[in-house]
Parts: sequence; C-alpha cells; structure tokens
Amino acid sequence: MDEIICQQVSKVWNQGRSDANLAIDQVSFTVKRGEFLVIIGPSGCGKSTLLSMIAGLEVPTAGALFHRDRPIQGPAPERGMIFQQPSLFPWLSVLDNVAFGLSLQGLGKGERQERARHYLQQVGLLKSAHRYPHQLSGGMQQRACIARALCLGTEVLLMDEPFAALDVQTRQQMQTFLLELWQGSGTTVVFVTHHIDEAVYLADRVLILTANPGRVLEILPVQMARPRDLMGKDFDDHRNLFIHHLRSEVLRAFEEQELAEMLDTRI
Repeated sequence: MDEIICQQVSKVWNQGRSDANLAIDQVSFTVKRGEFLVIIGPSGCGKSTLLSMIAGLEVPTAGALFHRDRPIQGPAPERGMIFQQPSLFPWLSVLDNVAFGLSLQGLGKGERQERARHYLQQVGLLKSAHRYPHQLSGGMQQRACIARALCLGTEVLLMDEPFAALDVQTRQQMQTFLLELWQGSGTTVVFVTHHIDEAVYLADRVLILTANPGRVLEILPVQMARPRDLMGKDFDDHRNLFIHHLRSEVLRAFEEQELAEMLDTRI
C-alpha cells in the first residue's frame, strides 16, 4: 500500500514577483508503507522543500500530495519532521520534551509520561529522562527528537539531514540506531541527505533530483541485504552508480551558480 503519493507537484517561491524561483517542477513518486526512501540531489535542488511539503509545512504551487488516501493540507502528528538541528525546548526536561505534543492532544500527565518513558526506552534515553537538552550530546538530542515524533503516533518519519552536524563516528552510530529502530516497526521513512554513502547504507530506494529546478532524475533500488558492509564490493558498486547519475547534475548546478554570481558582480 502506498503511504505517500506525490502527483505532479511543483513549488514556486515568490510567485508573481520578478524574483520568482521554480524550486520543484512536476515531481511524481510514491512511497510504500514501511519503506525507507532516501532523497539525494545537488545543493539547491529542492530536497528540503519537497520534504516540507510532505510534512504539510509548505503548500505546493501545483499538483497534489496524499498521505495514504488523505490529501496533505497541513502538519499532522502522523507525519513527524526531524530537522538537521535538534528542535527541543531548552527549558523542558527530555521527558517533558518527548511528552509535550501529547499535552496538546489533551492526555493527562500520568499517561503522557508513561508513553514518553516507553519511547525514551526505545531510543536508549530512559536514564536521561530528567536531564535537559544542553546536557545531551548532539546524537542524544536527535534520538530525543525521534522519540518525540514516535510518541505522537508518527506513521511517516520525515528526516532532513538529521545527522549532518554530527562527527563521523556518531553519525555512523546514529545511522545504525535508526535502522534498528525502523526495522520491523512498520514506520515509513523519507530521508534527505547530501551524503551518498549514507543513502546507500540506509535506503530501500533512492530518489535522485536534478539540479534546480528539482525534477525526478531517477528512482533506483538499493539491492543489498541488511546489514550492509560499507567496505564491500556491492556497496562500492552502488556508490559509483549514484555518483555517475549525480555527476552531470552537480556540475550543472555549480556552473549555474558561477554564472549567477558573475551576473550579480556585473550588476
């Protein structure tokens, strides 16, 4: 069954103005329930914009988005967004951060905290329940954000380069942690990254966007058993395949950026 359906979606920033910019152009794809889809593409191709539209944080200029059979018309707890920088309230404990959304749903304190503790245990943070965000590492803060999303009943986890700010070792640990949490959960993940190795390690399928405006270049399966060996030949073959598909688009994005900067200088 399709979890997310994207039909001919376009997004124009500053529509009707002289500085209007077509960020996403007629993008169509589906995400199966329980699938791990990774989106990659050159900088500025609209990856984050597309993810924000799936989250309901931005409205498409044209086309339609559906979560299962329901039109996406705004944010909803069943679609949880995880950003590059952890979005925790610094004045609340980890437990209260994870339980915060449940208070907006009218749940009592006892039930909120019980559910929050359950998901903190799932992400390995139960012992840190009464600490504050500044007392956690970056990886632990992102785990708390994931626990908060799951606590709200998230069916689709939307992740916008969530590990980009982490060091290499912590990033690898978080990738493995995320896969362990995802496998068997039934949760659907749509994950944006610039990092090709991360895409190969995590994805069931990889959606490649063209340089601005973002269009679907390819949607390719990662045909490797899990867990995946980062040092194996299969991994290298998949990495090289994605590099091959991306190379011309990255070059085009770079050349267009150089041209724009040159024109700005002349003006």
